[in-house]
Amino acid sequence: MKFSNLFKIAWKALLRNKLRAFLTMLGIIIGVASVIAMTAIGQGSKKSISEQLSSMGSNMITIRPTSNVNVSGGARIGASGLRTLVSADADAIAKGSQNISSVSSAVQTNGQAISGANNWPTQLQGVNVNYFKIRDWDVSNGSLFTQRDDASSNKVCLLGQTVVNNLFKNGEDPIGSTIRFNKVPMTVIGVLAMKGANTFGQDQDDVIIAPFNTVQRRFLGITWVQTIYASSTSENTSAQASDDISNILRKQHKLPPDGSSDDFSVRTQAELISTMSSTSQLLTVLLSAIAGISLIVGGIGIMNIMYVSVTERTKEIGLRMSIGARGKDILFQFLIEAILISITGGIIGVVLGVTASTLVTTFLSWPTYITTSSIILSFIVCAITGVFFGYYPALKASKLDPIEALRYE
Repeated sequence: MKFSNLFKIAWKALLRNKLRAFLTMLGIIIGVASVIAMTAIGQGSKKSISEQLSSMGSNMITIRPTSNVNVSGGARIGASGLRTLVSADADAIAKGSQNISSVSSAVQTNGQAISGANNWPTQLQGVNVNYFKIRDWDVSNGSLFTQRDDASSNKVCLLGQTVVNNLFKNGEDPIGSTIRFNKVPMTVIGVLAMKGANTFGQDQDDVIIAPFNTVQRRFLGITWVQTIYASSTSENTSAQASDDISNILRKQHKLPPDGSSDDFSVRTQAELISTMSSTSQLLTVLLSAIAGISLIVGGIGIMNIMYVSVTERTKEIGLRMSIGARGKDILFQFLIEAILISITGGIIGVVLGVTASTLVTTFLSWPTYITTSSIILSFIVCAITGVFFGYYPALKASKLDPIEALRYE
């Protein structure tokens, strides 16, 4: 019998029991929709993390002080109490590696910013001029401070947009105005371009940035550096730049070359992106696996209904065999029915999954990203499910004895 005829017979058989066929598809529909929606959410999260971390400076390398020394009671010294990095280390990094394009020392403190009757709790960061190149950050209004401002510890600053919104609520131009941070007056020379929230949900625009020496000397009164930011010449040289920094700092601090007693840590954006992406990918796989259980349930439903269909149509099977239908014709007829149920359910599931992903983005503002591979994979899984769970009932139908089938009541 021709395949086209078998297809028509299988399709007509399904149309005779539309409601039963739809209920059988329901498990497949829910499974496919769940897998696509979960994959879209996971991929969207992964893509969003990568974009947000790249926006902080795709070539950025962060060096922070650490300690392997335990104090009494077995507690480790906190990062805020460490003094292992100094400005000379930043200078050595800048001069000691050809894979480094920019370096900036950094310190920070929290406090209250005041302008007239308005005040706002925020963070003050002290950085060198190169910091803006490393972070790929510019001003939307005004200008950046200069190397001379840093060397002279001038009390000038740049405001993030969140700080501007809370200190200048009536829309005044902040450029040239004087604000106070922890009672110290500072002149606003620029407003930073908006960055938005980072991967960890922190508002990057809720910040005041001033020259490094100004914050280190006038606000903190310290001689050490809390963080050093560097930028590799390209993303491809980040790993080599990280190794260069480690070697330079070990030499600066007179540490063994094996790295066992390093008093600093070096982290590249590539490492952070890889770590966050792998965590997101693991979560996506876990959610997709849980959603995939629905496909197994749907497959079991197909097998159950096909068994019922074989029993109901025993006389029909006997009649077809008695007029010349072969066992493989009966096998393919019922197998095509199972695959049709599975594929149709898969198509509806894909539409439902894409719609659900769009609604999640629209109403919950969660990032989603639907890949073509997830849709193709869903169809392949549906076809396999139809064949796997429909084969045994179809095989049973093909092995019925025609005479016994005709006698079946």
